[in-house]
Amino acid sequence: MTFVWAFVIGGLICAIGQLIMDGFKLPPGNVMVILVVAGAILDGLGWYDPLIRFAGAGATVPITSFGNALVHGALSEADKHGLIGIITGIFEVTSAGVSAAIIFAFLASVFAKPKG
Repeated sequence: MTFVWAFVIGGLICAIGQLIMDGFKLPPGNVMVILVVAGAILDGLGWYDPLIRFAGAGATVPITSFGNALVHGALSEADKHGLIGIITGIFEVTSAGVSAAIIFAFLASVFAKPKG
């Protein structure tokens, strides 16, 4: 049942993004920002962690999870280190994901042949 809920919640998040894009005629970059901010707001309200516990990868894979990670890291480090913890927390929590994206993009560029 975990896989079903992950599929349903992840699909719902993506469908909301598609509806925003189609309904308001926004470019994908704007919709991405809206979804990141939505994830940040949901984490700030304390609602994203229960969603992750319920939906698993359905809530951690979409772009809303990046907003969740930013706020989650900032708030946890702010409790420990004060104002400077807000900045360091953002980098600490998201650095692994950003580093992985850079490494895999590099590897894809090494092994893929561009069409042009």
